[in-house]
Amino acid sequence: MQNNIKLLMIEDDPVLAELLSDYLTNSNIDVEVNSDPTTVLAHLEKKHFDIIVLDLTLPKMDGLFLCEKISNAFDTPIIISSARDQVSDKVLGLEKGADDYLPKPYDPRELVARIHAMLRRKKNSSSSASEESYGDFSIDEAKMLIAHKGTLLELTVAEYGILSLFLKQRGMVLSRGTILDGVEGLSWESDERSIDVIISRIRSKLGDNPRSPIYIESIRGVGYRMMA
Repeated sequence: MQNNIKLLMIEDDPVLAELLSDYLTNSNIDVEVNSDPTTVLAHLEKKHFDIIVLDLTLPKMDGLFLCEKISNAFDTPIIISSARDQVSDKVLGLEKGADDYLPKPYDPRELVARIHAMLRRKKNSSSSASEESYGDFSIDEAKMLIAHKGTLLELTVAEYGILSLFLKQRGMVLSRGTILDGVEGLSWESDERSIDVIISRIRSKLGDNPRSPIYIESIRGVGYRMMA
């Protein structure tokens, strides 16, 4: 029997939290609601969740600050659920480590779809335990891990998906649209700017200077290329 998805919802609106919890529960998703952001990190140390849905407007702590704290300490995918729907907020969310951004209001069915899209890659990869080498990198698809020169990289789901795509298509120029289509779980309203932000995060983790790249080369007006 398949276990339900375990979801942590960080939301201080009790009405919305109850509405979403009821819908998600009926979709075989176990929901735990936390309205106090100051306790989240300690709670995540004690209990495993498959995915986090995070509001940005929270008491005591800004949601973007909390997003960064969570992404730095854990590899749990984060979907931001917020009424702050400006492009700048979406970009900031990505920069702080979020994997997806769903502006309020939205149909709960869309949230369910985003959750399943985010977790599908991990579910599919678990059926084939394999580790492949790509120059300085190795990919363990079963565990969704990438190592660089023998050291595991701390990657979000989106970062893993993009870097994995780059490594498997080394030497090929990939447009932002191709990256959006090729990485399952990326949505962001087809916002190609989000791709640039995620790649900037990957470069930072690799110590790759975009002005003199070793790994990821920008192709002006087209996209990116993973250098062989």
